[in-house]
Amino acid sequence: MRENPNPASEDEARFEDYFRDAAAPGEAQLLWQLERQEGLTAGLRALFHGPASLVKLRVWVFLEVMAMPASRISREVFNQHFHMLRDEPLELVLKRFREADLLLWDGSNQQYSVTPLAQQLLGVLTPLITSVGQDADLTALLANVAGAHQLGTLDPAQLQHLQAQLSRLYDEFADAIASGSEFHLRRARQRFGKALNLVAKASEALTAIMVQAQEQGNARLERLARELGLAQARLLAMASQFNRALQQADRQRVTLGSTGITTTDVRRWLQSVHFLENLSLGALSRPVHPVLVSQHELLDQAEAEFERDRPKPKEAEPLPTAQAAPEGELAVMSLPPEMGLMQALLNRWAEAGELEQDLAPAVLGGSYARASYRAQLLPLLGDPQAQHLAGATGDMARQPWRVHWGVEQGPIDDEYIRWMSRGVLRASPAKNNEEDPT
Repeated sequence: MRENPNPASEDEARFEDYFRDAAAPGEAQLLWQLERQEGLTAGLRALFHGPASLVKLRVWVFLEVMAMPASRISREVFNQHFHMLRDEPLELVLKRFREADLLLWDGSNQQYSVTPLAQQLLGVLTPLITSVGQDADLTALLANVAGAHQLGTLDPAQLQHLQAQLSRLYDEFADAIASGSEFHLRRARQRFGKALNLVAKASEALTAIMVQAQEQGNARLERLARELGLAQARLLAMASQFNRALQQADRQRVTLGSTGITTTDVRRWLQSVHFLENLSLGALSRPVHPVLVSQHELLDQAEAEFERDRPKPKEAEPLPTAQAAPEGELAVMSLPPEMGLMQALLNRWAEAGELEQDLAPAVLGGSYARASYRAQLLPLLGDPQAQHLAGATGDMARQPWRVHWGVEQGPIDDEYIRWMSRGVLRASPAKNNEEDPT
């Protein structure tokens, strides 16, 4: 036995008593729609409440009554139609239908008639009398959406349910692809093909729903239709993933020798065997008896193998003694001689007391490449960042000379250079002041 968590009985408890906040259900739109269908809920409860055998009897009688072509049915017709039933169960079922407002009894004419609530309930129970298939869930949802659109009774909740089912199918197929199992892939691929056919048949209706929602200005319905289109596109894009996964499974299939039998064939055969343990019956009833063919040849080969000369294993050898390394020279990259020649020229001019000299003697001489290299060295003169460096570059930056280029250009009397900008080298007064404190 289990204790009831609520002090009141289940029949007396309200729907709001099951929530932490009693006002929360009133804000849900789905609950408002369910409250509008209280009669349909009561009819379902009248059919499906009780033991399984009694529920099956009520459903069967209800579907048989709804299939009868007459609009008004007398009790005699009922007794003739359900002559295989005993009187007590039939009377019990008809009484339940009258109490649930599924059948209306006319006492003056002694006839039964089907109520509109029963017709509405028949639409809910339609999947029970249709052919059961693997894709019955998707078929029912697509049929409801397409049919409701044709009748003009489409509700956004129907699109939400269809979109949720497409998302569940996508996750199911994605798990099959990720599993890598060939048989799982082939079963999922078969269902995937059926789902694509169903979606393709309903694609025109889905497109018409989107266009109609856009024309009517129904933003919610248009958004749901577009999301449904995206879910449909995701499902359609999965075809290439299935092909790649099946090709990978085909590459992993192994052929057993030259027989042409693959591991897939073996697995299918094993799956067709009902009792795998029967394959081992009699396998251990007697020990294994080896049969030797050509015993003399085998004996000769064994004797030759034992008597043949084998190489001696290598013995451990000590490490070689240390040896003096040969003498060598460390080659260091040196700067081109042009920098030293230019510094020597600048030092001679400074010792001679020259304050200004033309650029041509300092730059020209030798080939064009040497002259270009000397011209690139001129910006080093007086460079504050390079003055702190050691070596020839720092000595070049600490020279008292500064280059001054002019705006004029003209021909040059040189073997390798024909045209050159004019410029002069001037001794820096600041450098002279630092060297001469007077």
